[in-house]
Amino acid sequence: MGGAHGIRDKSLIDALESAPSIRFDGTVWRVARASHDVLMCGSAGGRWDDGTFDVLYTSMEDAGAVAELFFHLSRGQPVIPSKVAYRLFELRVAIERTLRLADLDAIAALGVEVARYGALSHVDRQQEYPRTQDIAETAHFVGFDGLIVPSARWACANVIVFCDRVGPDAMEVVKDHGRIDWDQWRGKARS
Repeated sequence: MGGAHGIRDKSLIDALESAPSIRFDGTVWRVARASHDVLMCGSAGGRWDDGTFDVLYTSMEDAGAVAELFFHLSRGQPVIPSKVAYRLFELRVAIERTLRLADLDAIAALGVEVARYGALSHVDRQQEYPRTQDIAETAHFVGFDGLIVPSARWACANVIVFCDRVGPDAMEVVKDHGRIDWDQWRGKARS
């Protein structure tokens, strides 16, 4: 494992140091609690962060952003809490050195077991997350400022911003699209 957890994988460092970077400047989507700053970065130890640096998870499609939160909210509780309001935001993100892992084949080439990618519950994440976290931590270490990776919840890509690598003007809110109607989303997710 990388970062604070141990010695970095030299072959992964070599692979990422030789990987091309791209500039990403585009629209992304994010869901946040109504009372929270949608641009607030965090280090919760998710699929693409090992907790050693702050990231902002976004999706290239609005449904991708909603699908991710829907998955987490609907696990372990039969009814999504109605008192907690979540809103959908359209953002603009501009990052200069982005590592693009376009599809499952690209992440499989870096050692991710794609049969498990997105298949396990959050409780079982330690069986899935360590390699993706190593990839993200190593990408951060070698100087990338973000990732474009396949979404585990929707047929789209996600953009993960390494917040300490970008300036304050790299992310901005374009539009607040309002509160998410979970009943409407349930129907969309099933179709």
